[in-house]
Amino acid sequence: MNAKLIISIVAAGAMLLAACGNNTKTDKDMNMLSFNEQQAAAMTVIACHEARGDQSSLAIAIGEGFDAGLTANQMKEALSQLYAYTGFPRSLNALGTLKKVMEQHGDVEMGAESSPLPSGYDALKQGTEVQTKLSGQPFNYDFCPAEDYYLKAHLFGDIFARDLLTHADRELVTVSALSGLEGVMPQLQAHVRGALNMGVTKEQLNGIVTSLRSHGMEAEALRCEAAIAAVDGQQMPAVSTSSWPLGQPNDAYAKYFTGQSYLALLDSGRNCTETANFRHPAGNKINGAAFVSVINF
Repeated sequence: MNAKLIISIVAAGAMLLAACGNNTKTDKDMNMLSFNEQQAAAMTVIACHEARGDQSSLAIAIGEGFDAGLTANQMKEALSQLYAYTGFPRSLNALGTLKKVMEQHGDVEMGAESSPLPSGYDALKQGTEVQTKLSGQPFNYDFCPAEDYYLKAHLFGDIFARDLLTHADRELVTVSALSGLEGVMPQLQAHVRGALNMGVTKEQLNGIVTSLRSHGMEAEALRCEAAIAAVDGQQMPAVSTSSWPLGQPNDAYAKYFTGQSYLALLDSGRNCTETANFRHPAGNKINGAAFVSVINF
């Protein structure tokens, strides 16, 4: 084989490797969860604790994430993304907790990293396309054009372009996190719709509720359950913003009230005494009188 032919072959190989290196396309379907069921459950709990700011519980959840087979880079990517939804302070605190857990565990699986973006990547154009698909229609926030640009170019353009997590993965993370926040039901419902549009199934969405509930986050599970019900056109279950548990519908004594009431057993005491939390909406009536407070008996 002459020298010119060898040089040509080497040059062709180098060009092929360069082309592969610059290609951001992967075999990953961006409209499907890349997590298995156990990993999705772990990521749900991690994202919700990030939003709640509960670092002790987050550290435990991160350990469970490693046990489920999540990689450090997957968790890092999710916690980094969440600054767009929960703010930099919570995101940075959560990343700090991840770092501490990694140091304690020692040998952890780092996993793959996101592919580099191609030269000339148009974040605004791509982000607008992603946002339109997620929303189910074009969305323009004309009231604040700067915010509209950040949403399109940065969140849905720069962040969603990172292919370590699929679009479906990112929406599962977002719904899980928003379930941990009070006062964001419109956004939570929007992202439930977005999750469905991005390939998350109803069963997988309900899995978020199951995971939160199994980890003792009843209020957060109820918020998620309410958002899913609203998007599905069903009656939203009551969501309590109090630290007291809402409990189950008080159907046994429904005839004594004009609206729905709830009863939660708090403690089964001794000497035949019990402590419970009783609640029903302001303006409902009991025995003909207005009754607007929470009673513990």
